[in-house]
Amino acid sequence: MAESTAKLDAAPAGGRAGQSLRGPASSPPHAWRFHRVGGLDQVVLETGADLAHLDQLDPKLWVALSCPTQGLEMDARTLELLDTDRDGRVRVPEVLAAIRWCAPRLQDLGQLIPGADALPLDALDRRTPEGRALLGGARQLLEHLGKPDATEVTVADVADTSKVFEKTLFNGDGIVPPEAADAPEVRQLLAEVVDCVGAKVDRSGKPGVDQERLDLFFEELRRFVAWWADVAATEGAMPLGPATPAAWEAVRAVRPRVNDYFARCQLAALDPKGAAALNRGEAEWAALAAKDLGLAVADVAAFPLARVEPGRALPLLEGVNPAWASALAALHRHAVAPLLGAEVRELTLDAWRRLEAELAAHEAWQGRKAGAAVEKLGLLRAQALLGGDGKAAVEALLAKDRALEAEAAAVGDVVRMVHYQRDLHRLLRNFVAFSDFYDVHARAVFQAGTLFLDGRSCDLCVRVNDPAAHAGLASLSRMYLAYCECRRPGGAQLKIAACFTQGDADFLMVGRNGVFFDRQGRDWDATIVKIVDNPISIRQAFFAPYKKALKLIEEQVHRFAASKAKASDDRVANGIGKAADAVVAGKPPAPEPVDVGKMVGIVAALGVGIGALGTLFGGFVSGFLNLQPWWTKLAAVAGVVLLVSGPSMLIAWLKLRQRTLGPVLDANGWAINGRVKVNLPLGTALTARAALPAGASRSLEDPYEDRAARRRRRLLWLVPVAVAAALAAARFAHRWPFGPSGQ
Repeated sequence: MAESTAKLDAAPAGGRAGQSLRGPASSPPHAWRFHRVGGLDQVVLETGADLAHLDQLDPKLWVALSCPTQGLEMDARTLELLDTDRDGRVRVPEVLAAIRWCAPRLQDLGQLIPGADALPLDALDRRTPEGRALLGGARQLLEHLGKPDATEVTVADVADTSKVFEKTLFNGDGIVPPEAADAPEVRQLLAEVVDCVGAKVDRSGKPGVDQERLDLFFEELRRFVAWWADVAATEGAMPLGPATPAAWEAVRAVRPRVNDYFARCQLAALDPKGAAALNRGEAEWAALAAKDLGLAVADVAAFPLARVEPGRALPLLEGVNPAWASALAALHRHAVAPLLGAEVRELTLDAWRRLEAELAAHEAWQGRKAGAAVEKLGLLRAQALLGGDGKAAVEALLAKDRALEAEAAAVGDVVRMVHYQRDLHRLLRNFVAFSDFYDVHARAVFQAGTLFLDGRSCDLCVRVNDPAAHAGLASLSRMYLAYCECRRPGGAQLKIAACFTQGDADFLMVGRNGVFFDRQGRDWDATIVKIVDNPISIRQAFFAPYKKALKLIEEQVHRFAASKAKASDDRVANGIGKAADAVVAGKPPAPEPVDVGKMVGIVAALGVGIGALGTLFGGFVSGFLNLQPWWTKLAAVAGVVLLVSGPSMLIAWLKLRQRTLGPVLDANGWAINGRVKVNLPLGTALTARAALPAGASRSLEDPYEDRAARRRRRLLWLVPVAVAAALAAARFAHRWPFGPSGQ
């Protein structure tokens, strides 16, 4: 591991340490420019020189060291071209290799920065062999597309390169379709190769043959001919001569069922009473009779070949299961008549064993069969192909096709360059730096879309495969995560993790529905299936203790009401039961005795408790009113609020300062190198709350408002205000120096 790290630091992508993509090793180090965004120092890649010297930038300063090729909002074809080792990940060496590949083919690497959909031919470097080859490939591609005078190649031009070669028979991929052969016999050979061992698709889109399949075909021919040659050395392998294979096939087709029939007959001989069950029960016959026998062939075939009786021979031509009648007739025609005699119309167990013995040597030879892929051609055709020069003719066509490999490869390089021209710098903005993530006018490649839910829109949504597995690591991000399953008509599904970074979590719960809009503008029905709970905002933390207290009071009131309701129900049920007993017994129920002492104790305890609470409250009020000067009262109120909400706000503040995107992306397969913080201003930008648009007017007259409840709320607020005002007035009057006693 240490060795790998040292190599990454010293010379990414195989380059020499300190050497740029173009300059010599002795050139001065490049002057990089960094800027701080979201608390993270990020390199600015804004010139061709920045890209040319990217291999000089310490990998420890890259925000990411690898990213997956799946689940990103980027052309999958570009990521496939970058992933040269096909491991499903794009790494630092592969990014540098892509820039190194572009350097000798472009006049200026700055051509990659705009990220345009079209590659101008004038941007290619005619001074280098690589640039000239790429220019030739671009002109060849445009000529095939019917645009020989075009001055640029677009992404649409290279979207389907098979169109470039669709009318070609030789295109440098080492595959030739049957149409490429002028001689009919060679064309027939190519078609037979495709038919026997399969085809490989040519660049033109036609099925064809490559060297591997050609060699496999002729190897199968040699094995098949050698297998037939072995029959002469196997004694008794052909008891019927050329008709033997047909006899063996007829026996093989019915062998399991014939063995089943004779086994049933032998069991019936042990106890004749069991013959009825061995012939199938009445219920099975009744079920079969209820079906359309013309369609229930499989059900009929499951019954015995003929009626099972102790020691009975198997009839071959009459009185047999109709599903097996043709197979038994073929057995009689191809095997029984030639080997046992045409007069034999039924088989005893001994005759069946003799028939198997006659074909045992042939069966053993069939078990050594080789070259089955070309068996359909027959022995004579196989021998003719091995003895002819067809293989040499096809190899000559393959050599002619491979001669065009360099020309066709140039077209492939055009495809690569056009995709790099459009997407490579964008990848750098989401790999070397996270410029797109911190840009309010752009979106990072890992942002899958926007979730609208609970009066908010969340822009920080990433695709996930398994919410449970993802949450294990993503919970370390200190962000509030809502995992949603998204569906579209037609059965399409995806899963996302939405990061809520503004507002509160009061109405976010599993099962809540919203709408998710992906980057293509398609809307998905979204349902929360899992939540990772973390503070969302300081405002939420401020009100959290009061909401918890209110919830606790509501729960206690609910429990108290439920217990009282249950006690009432029990009393009613008990009273009804006693009344019923009294009716039955003929005398009224005795009244329950009243425990006067217990009632007095309860009243006294309640009085003491209420008095203590009153004294405590009065002490608080008196102490509050005695505070001087006036601003100390405000400080006391603020102190109480701080005492209640302070701990919750402090914990939330600490967690909000620790919010980072890294674990969310690491759980998706990224290797995040930098600390991508999500501070409060960035969180506010990533999650937007519902707000009236600028210039909108609003009427506060609600026709469905509960006016009585509004009056009660206002009265409830007026009571403490009136009490406070009365207390203040009384105290003020007591201290006023010009009262009646002071005159």
